[in-house]
Amino acid sequence: MIKIMNRTWLYILAIVFLVVTGYPFLYMAATSFKTQPEFFEHPVSLWTKLNFENYAQVFKLGIDQYFLNSIMISVICVAATVYLAAMVSFPLVRMRFKLNRPIFFLFLAGMMIPVHTTLIPIYVLTKNLGLYDSLWALAGPYIAFSLPISVIILTQFIQELPRELDEAAVMDGASQARLFWSIVFPLLTPALATIAIYNFIHIWNEFVFGLVLITTPAKMTLPLGLRAFYGEFSVNVPGIMATLTLGTLPLMLAYFFAQEKVVSGLSAGAVKG
Repeated sequence: MIKIMNRTWLYILAIVFLVVTGYPFLYMAATSFKTQPEFFEHPVSLWTKLNFENYAQVFKLGIDQYFLNSIMISVICVAATVYLAAMVSFPLVRMRFKLNRPIFFLFLAGMMIPVHTTLIPIYVLTKNLGLYDSLWALAGPYIAFSLPISVIILTQFIQELPRELDEAAVMDGASQARLFWSIVFPLLTPALATIAIYNFIHIWNEFVFGLVLITTPAKMTLPLGLRAFYGEFSVNVPGIMATLTLGTLPLMLAYFFAQEKVVSGLSAGAVKG
């Protein structure tokens, strides 16, 4: 009886959590189908007639180009981050050398640096390299600030892998490169999915670096494109909601298909033994 009551309370809490977290998404989607007058007349109502005028307007303003830019820079930066973080984490855990711990603490210190304090140096460096006002200007900062947390997660995950796998592979004549790519890297799938989703969400929503390093509208990412709905004296709230709804879909789909691996990756290192 007690177990049934405990399970009932868990279901109730889960439903409450679903309502609290799901309502903002439902409200955002419902508002995106309203016109400006309808929004001001019924700002909190959820049910309304389907009006696709806002979605037609956001495509007319070039949201497809913003989407393409965001997808391209996000995929490139996430792939580079996953590759570099995996290549760094393996020797930090499996190999012993003098700079092992200093390098690890260097990445750990990278998580403590306020991102916005680097805006001016990055702006100057980007101008000197001739990358200003291009999507490639965003790649360096995005990858650099994604690496610390990625390396931390991967090192914790690799520490949980049994060393007997390494010893067996070495006895069979495998090199360190073969050991990493054929044995360790495939086992990192949950942790790689975790850092991929985490960094994809961060890069997809990033605004400040894009605002500082990009000026041409055709090269802007999706968060920058939202400014098109801000007028001098008014804000097109339904239009913004339509853009946010479209911008949220890739994140929700990515997490939906990788949620199990993300959860197992986040739990890496939580249990010893």
